[in-house]
Amino acid sequence: MFKNYVFDLYGTLIDLNTDEWSEELWEKLSILYRYKNAEYSGEEIHEKYLEFVDDEKKKVKKRFPEYKFIDIKIEKVFKRLFTEKNVKATAKEIDLICTAFRCFSTKYIRLYDGVYDLLDTLKAKGKRVYLLSNAQRKFTENELNMFGLAKYFDGIFISSDEECSKPDKHFYDALIERYSLKKSETIMIGNDHISDIKGAFDAGIKSLYINQSISPEIEGELLADFKVMDGDVFKIKKLVLN
Repeated sequence: MFKNYVFDLYGTLIDLNTDEWSEELWEKLSILYRYKNAEYSGEEIHEKYLEFVDDEKKKVKKRFPEYKFIDIKIEKVFKRLFTEKNVKATAKEIDLICTAFRCFSTKYIRLYDGVYDLLDTLKAKGKRVYLLSNAQRKFTENELNMFGLAKYFDGIFISSDEECSKPDKHFYDALIERYSLKKSETIMIGNDHISDIKGAFDAGIKSLYINQSISPEIEGELLADFKVMDGDVFKIKKLVLN
């Protein structure tokens, strides 16, 4: 049926819940920066973080005006938080901040039941598997390694790398072009009716929608070619694997 299977990550393969707004998170982050002689209160570092995120988005938009949906490299923000206090930080220190931030903000993370079974089956049948995720590489690499998922993918596309995100057609087209995928042989699998499903529709490829508890509420027409409405990952291969 298909040769290329493109997966969303969060809400499709990995069940993740984060809270980047809690006061506790920003207090902990301010302590970590103070360890490195960058003096911040929790409130101040949160305000500066939001300011720098917005500024980085404007820079990306200026470089790529054709992108409707953009992303940034979050490590640039964490580095600027040091620069703001006239502190030089090494790449290793920035990586530590990225890891700590993700850890502090994560409420839980786990794989959905059936993920290994699905990916093992696809690879056993000689299918090519790709990741197309709206995510930060500095966060996602650790999580892929934690669950041993990286080995399954023939290509990993992360929005922070491309500074473009789903549902932007440019993001889909970049994946398709880089790996010379035939659209007729490719399917997108995801839990977001806009980012994953409408994005795939606009890019001219088939899609499967899986509804999970963290899926956004569906508004308007669901453009998926296949649907799993009860979140059962085991059903995916029955629908789109021959």
